[in-house]
Amino acid sequence: MQIISNQTFDEERALYGAENLYVRQCRFDGPADGESAFKEGRNVTAEQCFFNLRYPFWHDDGLKIIDSEMTELCRAALWYSNDITITDSKLHGIKALRECSQAKLSGCSIISPEFGWSVHGVEMNNCTAESEYFMLRSAHLNFKNVQMKGKYSFQYIENAVFDTCVFDTKDAFWHGKNITVRNSVVKGEYLAWYSENLTFENCRIIGTQPLCYCKNLRLVNCEMVDTDLSFERSEVEATLTAPIASIKNPLSGHIYVPCAGEVIMDLDEAKGEVITTKKCVCA
Repeated sequence: MQIISNQTFDEERALYGAENLYVRQCRFDGPADGESAFKEGRNVTAEQCFFNLRYPFWHDDGLKIIDSEMTELCRAALWYSNDITITDSKLHGIKALRECSQAKLSGCSIISPEFGWSVHGVEMNNCTAESEYFMLRSAHLNFKNVQMKGKYSFQYIENAVFDTCVFDTKDAFWHGKNITVRNSVVKGEYLAWYSENLTFENCRIIGTQPLCYCKNLRLVNCEMVDTDLSFERSEVEATLTAPIASIKNPLSGHIYVPCAGEVIMDLDEAKGEVITTKKCVCA
């Protein structure tokens, strides 16, 4: 394997088509303002590197990025790449991961609008993220100990598992399919409308008008806080551990809850049952 250390590159396609390359403590920055430093690379490792130029990793296979930084100017850093491992790194440029597959991220800081579009097979552990439209149209996701803040997250995703996460995000999980969220906190407005086969287990859900127009929705031992007008037109089976502000027109299923402040059933086709498990005093 070729090793390159302590150098600065700013020209166009500086290491284009590199194979079996280990780059350490290098900078991709400078007046030439060149793009696509590692395009079409194979088996490339970058450790303790600084990326301040656009499109460094496109069409790469077998990529490792360790303890490195991608700045705001490092736009669209990873596209069309496969077999990716990123650890203890900063991904702070817009559109940092797109059309990629089999990516593992651990210990990373992500500040990247439009991150993770149309990716497949992504594992994320012990990361933080700030983004809009985070992970749009992606599939086969497995997240653990991820803290995320943003808007319009996880829309149109399929086949995903989230464990011990904290999501503060408006309009999350819209049109999502085959999703399980466990031991997590999800805060935001209009959670998971139009989703299908969505399950929450041991979660805390916060925010107005959640879980409407859902098909095959399941909640197991969940707490819902400040969640008014919940479950409108949804097919739902739910066991809730704390009182809920209000429930509106569930289409079918059963909702077991200690107490409901208001149950609105003013739609003929709304046949869902709300069963209070304790003497209700929150109305």
